[in-house]
Amino acid sequence: AQIALTTLVNAYRDTAPKLADWLERNIPEGLSVFTLPEPHQRRLRTSNPMERGIQQELKRRTTKIRVFPNEASLERLVSAVLVEIDEKWAADTKGYIKWDYQDA
Repeated sequence: AQIALTTLVNAYRDTAPKLADWLERNIPEGLSVFTLPEPHQRRLRTSNPMERGIQQELKRRTTKIRVFPNEASLERLVSAVLVEIDEKWAADTKGYIKWDYQDA
């Protein structure tokens, strides 16, 4: 897997250096789901409803602004929205995954 990641990163290093850096930093963490037990992997693989809600909220909040003065201002807004969502989920009493149970 590391060889495939290195090949992918090298393929974009010259043409899209920011993408290559992002891939190098984030892909290993993104694939860490495969270290979990199979029932948990299955539950995380079906997270489309959560993702759709996040995407809709980000779209709703960013389309109102239309033009951002720079990349940092877009990142600040998106980060703030994601922190709000995370805080709401952290306060929720119903867990998405029951870590105590193997059959999730």
